[in-house]
Amino acid sequence: MAKGPHNLEYEVLEGWEKLPEDWSFVEVAGIGVDRQDLVYVFNRGEHPMIIFDKEGQFIGAWGEGIFTNPHGIFIDQNDHIWCADNFDHTVRKFTTSGELLMTLGDTENPSDTGFKLNESPVCCAAGPFNMVTKAAMGPDGDLFIADGYGNARVHRYSADGSLKMSWGEPGSGPGEFNLPHSIVVDRSGRVFVADRENSRIQIFSSEGEFLDEWTWTNRPCDLFLDDQENLYIAELGWSVPMRKSRHFNIMELPPVGHDPIARVTICDLDGNVQSRIGGPKPLLPGNFIQPHGIWADSRGDLYVGEVVKSGRAIEYFAPFTCHSFQKFVRSG
Repeated sequence: MAKGPHNLEYEVLEGWEKLPEDWSFVEVAGIGVDRQDLVYVFNRGEHPMIIFDKEGQFIGAWGEGIFTNPHGIFIDQNDHIWCADNFDHTVRKFTTSGELLMTLGDTENPSDTGFKLNESPVCCAAGPFNMVTKAAMGPDGDLFIADGYGNARVHRYSADGSLKMSWGEPGSGPGEFNLPHSIVVDRSGRVFVADRENSRIQIFSSEGEFLDEWTWTNRPCDLFLDDQENLYIAELGWSVPMRKSRHFNIMELPPVGHDPIARVTICDLDGNVQSRIGGPKPLLPGNFIQPHGIWADSRGDLYVGEVVKSGRAIEYFAPFTCHSFQKFVRSG
C-alpha cells in the first residue's frame, strides 16, 4: 500500500483535562465528541463517563453502577451515545445526559462460540454477543457492531434494534477475524474493521462482501472517521511485551518489516498516510503506551485514550507514571 506525504501536524497539550480533585480515569477505553464539541471520556474509574467542554473544563459524569467494563463508544449524528461493555456483552444507547434508550445483548447469556476466559479461544462464530467491542452507524441509519473478544463477527442491526445479518468466522483469511476490535462505516456504506490480532484492517461492503485489507497497521485498536472522511487509527503496537493465553491468540511479535511502536495513524480511505504520531519512548508526552480509543473534534484536535492497567503497562513500567489520556492540537 502506497503511503502519502505527512501533511498534518499535531502538538500534544498536557494537562488539558480538569478532573475533579481525587478523581481518576484509571484507564480510558474510549472517547467520543458530540456536535457541541463536548468530550466524553469512557473510562474504567469510579465515574465511567466523564464529560469536558472544549477547553477541558469538567462538565459532569454519569454511568456509575451501569457498566462492568467500559470498552467502545460511538456518538451518532443525533448525539446518541452507543456504549459497548465487553464484560456484560451489551451495547447500550444513551442520551448525552445518560438516559438509557436501548439495550442490545443479553448479559446473562453470551453467544456460544466455545470461548471461555482462561480456558479456550473462539472456536466458531455465533450470534450477538460475546464480549462485544464497538458499534458504528452507517449512512442509512443501520448499526454495525464488532463482536470481538469472545466472537469473530460483525453484526448489522436496523435502527430499531432488529438484527439483519452477521458475517465473519475465526481465522486469518479474507472475511475471518482474530479479535475484531473496532469498526467505522464511510458515506458509501463501506465497513472498515480493525482486525486487531491479525494486525490488519479489513474493508467490506455493507452486505459483508470482502473488498480489501490493509496489512501495514500495528494491531489496530480503534477507528474514527471524521466529516472529511479522514480515518484515524489507534494502533496498539508492542510497547508492552505480549503473551498468548489459553483464550486469546495474541500476536506476540510484529510482522516482518513493521515498526513495533504504538502509534496513531491518520490516512485517507485509500490507505494513503497523511500523518503519524508516536515514537519509541512510550512514556513521553506525545508518544503512546497502549492507545485504545480515539476521536477528533470539529477543529481536528485529537483525543486518545489508553488502557494502561488491563494491558499491564502500569506494572511493566513501574515506578514510572503511565498516561491514560492525551489531547493533541492540530496545527497543520
